[in-house]
Amino acid sequence: MSALEEHVPAGPADERWITRTIELATENVAAGGGPFGALVVRGGMLLAEGQNRVTATLDPSAHAEVVAIRAACQVVQDFSLAGATLYTSCEPCPLCLAASLWARVDRVVFAADRHDAARGGFDDREFYDLFARDRRTWPVAVESLRVAASPAPFDAWLANEQRTDY
Repeated sequence: MSALEEHVPAGPADERWITRTIELATENVAAGGGPFGALVVRGGMLLAEGQNRVTATLDPSAHAEVVAIRAACQVVQDFSLAGATLYTSCEPCPLCLAASLWARVDRVVFAADRHDAARGGFDDREFYDLFARDRRTWPVAVESLRVAASPAPFDAWLANEQRTDY
């Protein structure tokens, strides 16, 4: 059982919303897309839906959850989705989980899990394992190049009294 499963208390409306994510995912497959659907609900109201658009838009970040989060933020005109629930047809990958955290959703509820995704050819276990390893062992080089001006953007940020904190 994943950490997400341990913290999600199912409610009476959850089955309705999760069923819709499965419909979105299945419809997306029929339309030539990936098998993922998601939606954002707040106060019992549907804010936005999303389907995987990675291949359709040639955007590796266009996962269904990210698409739904982006659309929901536009609907509420805020980058915070506090008080909302993200429903998704499959356990969020690390990218989508990070987007959920940045969007400050209160809950994430998913249907299929990472093992179902792996069976379908979407094996995120490699990424979960990667973050637990020393960066020097990663297949992509992630290096720091600190120069004198490195902190300048943050100094400018902190000096800007009109900034919108997030």
